[in-house]
Amino acid sequence: MSGPARRAEYLQALGIDCWVPRTALTCAAAAPVEPAHGPAESPAKPLVSASPRRAGEAGAAEVWEQLREQVRRCTACALHETRTQAVFGVGNAHAEWMVIGEAPGAEEDRRGEPFVGRAGQLLDAMLRAIGLSRETNVYIANILKSRPPGNRDPRPEEVAACLPYLHRQIALVRPKLLLAVGRIAAQTLLGTDAPLGRLRGRAHAFAEHNVPLVVTYHPAYLLRSPAEKRKAWEDLQFARSLFAQIRTPEPNDGHCS
Repeated sequence: MSGPARRAEYLQALGIDCWVPRTALTCAAAAPVEPAHGPAESPAKPLVSASPRRAGEAGAAEVWEQLREQVRRCTACALHETRTQAVFGVGNAHAEWMVIGEAPGAEEDRRGEPFVGRAGQLLDAMLRAIGLSRETNVYIANILKSRPPGNRDPRPEEVAACLPYLHRQIALVRPKLLLAVGRIAAQTLLGTDAPLGRLRGRAHAFAEHNVPLVVTYHPAYLLRSPAEKRKAWEDLQFARSLFAQIRTPEPNDGHCS
């Protein structure tokens, strides 16, 4: 299938019949890079202390498995009492893109994988539209690893308990770009209460890990508000343009430890 035909297929999956670019969003050079104030300091310390370099020395797979097991057994907040299982993350552990959502839903809680069900299918279509796939070149995780009952918003103490796990995942993956999907994920990572509409369309400097961060809508919201899919497509185009500018070739074209 040709490139234009493939893009048309993905746009159709997103529910977009015709897309007209907006210069302000498709030109990464024109968008300001805004420093993130960063989330409030969590009282919990990272539960895996190995740096990426140490991870390579000890065996990256072993470090990942240790972190996964810590998440699986975690009882730092009350959510462990109501979850079916912890939802760790999925994808390429050396990916240059990392997608971060809010928390697992009912289907994620049942299957143990982030972004499955209808919202996950839409996210997969969104990622394919810019050449990404959870099977090959992107890593996907949530801020919370346990489902809040009734899919309610995460509570501050739950975020404080879980955020160190996410920071370790980011440190181990070492992505070149973060894509925060949804208001909760964006506000938590950027330490702000600004509405999502004000956070879109610009590159935020996520100083915590020295990596740019782009904000877009959560796929579950897009299912409820399909008219916003055009804006989500603009966000993806902006993120791809930004990535093309910040990416620098490495000797092994990857994150070898």
